[in-house]
Parts: sequence; C-alpha cells; structure tokens
Amino acid sequence: MNIHEYQGKEILRKYGVAVPDGRVAYTVDEAVEAAKALGSDVSVVKAQIHAGGRGKAGGVKVAKNLDEVRTYADEILGKTLVTHQTGPEGKEVKRLLIEEGCDIKKEYYVGLVLDRATSRVTMMASEEGGTEIEEVAAETPEKIFKEVIDPVVGLTPFQARRLAFNLNIPKEYLSKAVKFMIGLYTVFEEKDCSIAEINPLVTTGDGEVLALDAKLNFDDNAVFRQKDIAEYRDLEEEDEKEIEASKHDLSYIALDGNIGCMVNGAGLAMATMDIIKHYGGDPANFLDVGGGATAEKVTEAFKIILSDSNVKGILVNIFGGIMKCDVIAEGVVEATKQVGLEIPLVVRLEGTNVDLGKQILADSGLNITAAESMADGAEKIVSLVK
Repeated sequence: MNIHEYQGKEILRKYGVAVPDGRVAYTVDEAVEAAKALGSDVSVVKAQIHAGGRGKAGGVKVAKNLDEVRTYADEILGKTLVTHQTGPEGKEVKRLLIEEGCDIKKEYYVGLVLDRATSRVTMMASEEGGTEIEEVAAETPEKIFKEVIDPVVGLTPFQARRLAFNLNIPKEYLSKAVKFMIGLYTVFEEKDCSIAEINPLVTTGDGEVLALDAKLNFDDNAVFRQKDIAEYRDLEEEDEKEIEASKHDLSYIALDGNIGCMVNGAGLAMATMDIIKHYGGDPANFLDVGGGATAEKVTEAFKIILSDSNVKGILVNIFGGIMKCDVIAEGVVEATKQVGLEIPLVVRLEGTNVDLGKQILADSGLNITAAESMADGAEKIVSLVK
C-alpha cells in the first residue's frame, strides 16, 4: 500500500523525525492560504501522486512569493504528470503539498528495505542524495553504505553513527542524524513498512537534519493491524480493477496486454504469463484466485478480467491441489453465462477432480476450448486472439 508524501511526513513527525512544516491543498486558493499560514520567505509547491520523479516531470516548484504559489498551483493541479514510475499514461495531480523552504547545506539519501538475501531489514545510505538511488547503485556502488539490522535489538546508535561517519555528515549534525535514523527505523518496524525512503535527507543552515522528501510503502498483508495507516489509502491513485479485486480477496495486477489470465497460485500465475509471452502473446493481468476459491469468487474474477476493454481472450490455468477442478469448472461455466462471454476462452485443468471438471466444461454447451497442458493452453489462446 502506497501513501502520499505529506501523509508519510505526518507519520514521521509523530515519531519525532524532523520534517519541514507543510500543508495539503486541493485547490489553488487553499494552496495560497497554506503558504500564507506557513509564513516562509520561500514556499515549495509539490504535486502529490503515488510515483517518484515528480521534480523532473515539472511537479515540484519553488515559489518566492504568493503570486508564484498561485501560478504554480494553477499550473500543477489537474496536470497529468508522466514520470519513470507512472508509465506513459501518467497520473493526474489532484492535491498539492505546500511546504516551507529551507536553507539546504547538503543532500543525502537514507532508506530502509527488507534485504531478501539476508532476511533482515537493511538501512542504506549515500552521500549522493537528491538523485535516484538506482543510478548511484549502477554507476558508483561504492558510494552506498549498508547496515544490516538485528531484529532483536533494532538499529543501534553505533550503526547509525557509523553510517553518519561514512556519509561525512559534519560533527555538529551528528547527534541529530543518529536520532533521525533511529526514528526512521522505528517507523519502519512499528508501522509494517515495506519501504521507507528519504531522498533527500538534508542538513540545513540553521543546524537541522530534515526529511525533505519521504516515501513510505506498507505491507498489504499487515494493513489489517494498522488502522491509522489504512485511513491514508487514496483509492483515486489505484486501478479500479485492483480495488474491486481486493474486495473479493483476489490478487490482481493490471498489465498492458490483451490476454486475460486466471490462475491459482502466484508462482503458476507468473509461469503462465511467461509462457504466453513465449508463444508471442501479451498477458493483460496477473490474477491469482488463491487456493480456496469458490464458484462465486471465480465469477467475480471473470468480471474483473472482462472489465478491461483491452482483453481479447482469456486463459484459465488451474492446478487443483486444495483447489478442486470441478469447483473451478462450475465457476467458469457460471461466469460465462452471467457475463455473456463473446471472446475466446481456453481452459487448462489438472489435479484434484480434473476429470469431473473437464466433464462439467464439456457438458456446458459453451464455446470453451480445452487444453491439455500449459504450453497447449498458451499456444491456443495466442492463436485464437491473433
């Protein structure tokens, strides 16, 4: 689950992590009023979307007076920002963060992620702040420093100081930098973050260490116990089909292709998309119905797939373990009848009650193409779509 920058800074502020003062604005007039309330000589007008690279796309402007705040707010609100993370369709800006300016002395990068190689949370830091960390990692990896964190003791002051020394943070900022890092780790751990990224972390002329930008992402599987975080969810930033899928406990991610996929199990779903690509097709989605799907759940999955106007054919690939093939077959038949399916449908079933499942499909009288294997199913649906 993603949240906006201003929401991330609200959370950081509650944990004593220093951030600039700012206000959210939904209209041009609100942006001007926010700048007035801040009373800063310089104000920063920042687009709020769930994507990075806003500055390069024209979504961050520095205003020297209220007239400029009004001009920039009018320019950015309603604009579609296209960044390296939005894709070519971009995202429409519907809210702004109006923030006080600060006297930046130096920019750094600090981030927390789960390192799957060590199964530990790791804090990464670099003196190359303000640039994309992926570029730093590719071009000058020696400039990235890491501290692997023991989950029993958490990030220790010693580790934070070592990072600060490696970043060449001046000694007068050292204690505040250590406090900042420990506070950031506390947020990451207590709020079930999957990413906590500060880029840039800045030192200022008045002796502060601030998060000039903040990106916090959260583990979807832990949101149920983070009620305050769940309230930050902005449905307007999410795909409508993915929202609908979450209501039915379906794992769905929209893609750019034209072959809808319905599979049980994430690994099998990935393999199904791969084999569709192998035979020259393009998957329209990742969809895992899970191990305990009912006929009703399968019907909803079909409706979600068909709500994508790009879908020209569907491949159902089910391996019945916990999931029974006859249940899937009943769901496929029911869904096909309900939605009045008019595009090609290929079904491959294997596993528990497979013969019964195939019989249900055969007796349905519907235009369903049976497949004997994953390869056979992929080849058939690609051919039918083309």
